[in-house]
Amino acid sequence: MVKVEITRSISDGNIMSYRSEGHADYDVHGKDIVCAGVSAVTFGTFNSIESLVGIVPKHTIDHGYLEVNIPGKMEPKTSEQVQLLLESMVVMLNTIQESYGEFLTIKQTIQKAID
Repeated sequence: MVKVEITRSISDGNIMSYRSEGHADYDVHGKDIVCAGVSAVTFGTFNSIESLVGIVPKHTIDHGYLEVNIPGKMEPKTSEQVQLLLESMVVMLNTIQESYGEFLTIKQTIQKAID
């Protein structure tokens, strides 16, 4: 199963980080559309933040694992753009979960921002 955890700030609800780990085991490696979909959405969001907004979030990538931490200090317009991309990611992941829920879990947590 793929597990995605999205962490939001208690103060404003903004996404501060996200993590994706595991394998869906929907099909054999190379044919697993759930893993491919989640990877495309999570990695694509990271790449979009970097390419379109010019922010390179702190990140860790390993086989079956991606963790992205959004910088806390950004100009308001930049933060707004980053959050729009992140909220789009949540919509896409929820769409995948609607059809393949037994292979994907999404957990959203709220915590105090760490500066």
